[in-house]
Amino acid sequence: MIVKIKNTSNHELPSYETIASAGMDVRAHIEAPITLQPLERTIVKTGLFIELPIGFEAQVRPRSGLAAKKGITVLNSPGTIDADYRGEIGVILVNLSKEDFVIENGERIAQLIIAKHERAEWQVVTELSETLRGEGGFGSTGVK
Repeated sequence: MIVKIKNTSNHELPSYETIASAGMDVRAHIEAPITLQPLERTIVKTGLFIELPIGFEAQVRPRSGLAAKKGITVLNSPGTIDADYRGEIGVILVNLSKEDFVIENGERIAQLIIAKHERAEWQVVTELSETLRGEGGFGSTGVK
């Protein structure tokens, strides 16, 4: 699949690290380091602009290493970039740790996954089919 990309940063394009990788790391494109205090959030620009085919989205997800080691995650995970969006990709990062975290220019801050999606059409009904689970909600399928 070919995706058009415009890169206004001086960083390399997102790429897959291994043949089996689902996501591509994206890097911060910032003029000065950003200090993210505990429980603070900010939008970090990437310098990337993409043109996806209709029927596809780009999902912005956390990097597991940043989350596990530093408590840094993507706040609206996964963030969705629609096929008709042409603006710069920004990543909403939040610091869930107890320590300040400094984001440097060029740092890998998130991963991007290109995914196919379907469009649904609603069919209004008065009843739904019965299932074993029924109306059981949060935790209803776990061990009791």
